[in-house]
Amino acid sequence: MQQGWIKIIALVMALALAVVPAVADAKAGGGSSMGSRGSKTFQPNVGKPIERSITPPPSVAPAAPPVYQPTPAPQPQAAPAAPGFFQRHPFVGGLLGGFAGAGLGAMLFGGHMFGGGFGGMLSLLLQVLIIAFLVRWAIGFFRRRREQGNAPMVDFRPSNGAGLALAPARAPEAFPSFALSDADLSTFERLLMDIQAAWSQEDVPALRRLTTPEIAGYMEGQLRENGQKGMQNRVEQVHLLKGDIVETWREGNVDYATVSLKWSAVDYMLRAGGAEILSGDPSHSTESDEIWTMVRHLNGPWQLSAIQQR
Repeated sequence: MQQGWIKIIALVMALALAVVPAVADAKAGGGSSMGSRGSKTFQPNVGKPIERSITPPPSVAPAAPPVYQPTPAPQPQAAPAAPGFFQRHPFVGGLLGGFAGAGLGAMLFGGHMFGGGFGGMLSLLLQVLIIAFLVRWAIGFFRRRREQGNAPMVDFRPSNGAGLALAPARAPEAFPSFALSDADLSTFERLLMDIQAAWSQEDVPALRRLTTPEIAGYMEGQLRENGQKGMQNRVEQVHLLKGDIVETWREGNVDYATVSLKWSAVDYMLRAGGAEILSGDPSHSTESDEIWTMVRHLNGPWQLSAIQQR
């Protein structure tokens, strides 16, 4: 008979432990890590990883940037042989050939080609050389004038494509940090106290004003679960013991600030609508150590955006 009562008592205690949450998990947020921290939601920091968030986790690693493959340089080819003087100037070559043929005929068969005999041939060659020199000088002179007139102007400015495409890509800039003022720190302390008071009073409009819609939705769900179990959580006499700034960053027009908060409070569970204490001690305070991320849009009011446990 006695053993039967012992089994019944043990069963009742097990059911009670399953129904009544632990005091450490009864505060606003339920002792879990939840919310959003912008682009840093799933980046590790001093707190535990985020467990519940509307921000999708990074599932696919970004593809590596393509590796620049330079175009192979063309293989040097042997330059074609430069054409000779007579190939470049066939008219002059024909003219000189005509003079030479005429002089040779005069020397062999007699006649007059600016004189006769061998002396006439020498005189002819001398005149041909002088004419060839003058013709070549004239051709070179006019060619240089033409090349100087058609030479393009040198532009040292970089083109729109060449040069810029091969420049190394700049690394994306990190989100800039900013300094928090004393007024910001006082606001964070006030948020800690006001959120716990709204939680204890089950003041849903106040929670929606003090937190982001995501955090307010999580807390409203926890309050509904407590109500379905016939319980009400009270978090009173909140005192901030220590606060440290973890990091700040700015994403566009949105400011984020993550702070470490060590605080104490009287945390206990009541039977809903009554004074029966289900767990906790109203006469003794307990300590909590959490990481809170605050968000501010366009210089608006600060709101709680995420809670992380240590």
